[in-house]
Amino acid sequence: MKFANSTFANVGVPAHVVGGRKKILLLKPRGFCAGVVRAVDIVNIALDSFGPPIFVRKEIVHNSRVVADLTKRGAIFVESLDEVPENARVIFSAHGVAPEVRQQAYLRRLRVIDATCPLVTKVHLEAIRFAQTGHSIILIGHKEHDEVVGTLGEAPSQTQLVSSEEEVQNLSVPDPSRVAYLTQTTLSLDEAKGIIEALKKKFPQIVAPPAQDICYATENRQVAVKAVAPECDLLLVVGSANSSNSNRLVEVAQNTGLASFLIEDQSAIDPAWLSASNTVAVTAGASAPEYLVQNVISHLKTQGFQDLEELEIISEDVRFGLPPELVNVEIPGVRATAIL
Repeated sequence: MKFANSTFANVGVPAHVVGGRKKILLLKPRGFCAGVVRAVDIVNIALDSFGPPIFVRKEIVHNSRVVADLTKRGAIFVESLDEVPENARVIFSAHGVAPEVRQQAYLRRLRVIDATCPLVTKVHLEAIRFAQTGHSIILIGHKEHDEVVGTLGEAPSQTQLVSSEEEVQNLSVPDPSRVAYLTQTTLSLDEAKGIIEALKKKFPQIVAPPAQDICYATENRQVAVKAVAPECDLLLVVGSANSSNSNRLVEVAQNTGLASFLIEDQSAIDPAWLSASNTVAVTAGASAPEYLVQNVISHLKTQGFQDLEELEIISEDVRFGLPPELVNVEIPGVRATAIL
């Protein structure tokens, strides 16, 4: 096993037997991905530049603490654009929206700032291109997830959603020789692999997206979990219950046989989990803020986990540009640039 820039000096030796001390393995990468950093910064820059209220359609990212923190600053989160006054500023969440939502915003003369993650936008553009070339589109994803709803809206008459290998068997398309598939960006790699294999078996001529749709951050966090699973007794994933990528981290760990739990914060930790563990790994979903992770670490230390090792499994250095609406915006003491 090889860790990038790891401080863990006993690779290959189960951590819980090193010195017999209770240990925390803090995984890196963890927490905010570039798309989440961009989305949260967009709301903050808009608030600083234009002042509250700034309306946000849906949760800007799927984390209740992030939403609560931005609400305190003056952001107003709404489920529908019908709740936004005409001519007001509204931000679209990182998960993207369907074309009909953009049309509604236009008709209501709303001043839109688009915080859609560029990797989600990539999937939307692929859906448009496949639809224009007459392909039937199979979207692999979870029903009613905000990202899936937006992607389905690009070509609703040509797109079918599948969430499992079993559902693939019930698919029917006008022309089996013109089929393409796309995936939600926050799926489990193993989950998607099985469904893709089933699709290829059913439709041998199916076309894949030009590049993998599952985002780099989702993949990297799952790879990190798999890498340390043999070294620990328990995995705690910091994230909200509606965070797809956070739930996938729990599933990935559980599929290796490792006890794993999704926690909103340190208050959700069951003492029984810790009493049965000598080495606890901690990570966070791509929308969970770092201060929640540090609160978990502090709590674990009070429970006897005094040794802390941060393991950098994969290096990340990804940044996304601001949307055009904010590129040249000036705020007191800060000039928003094209790159965050």
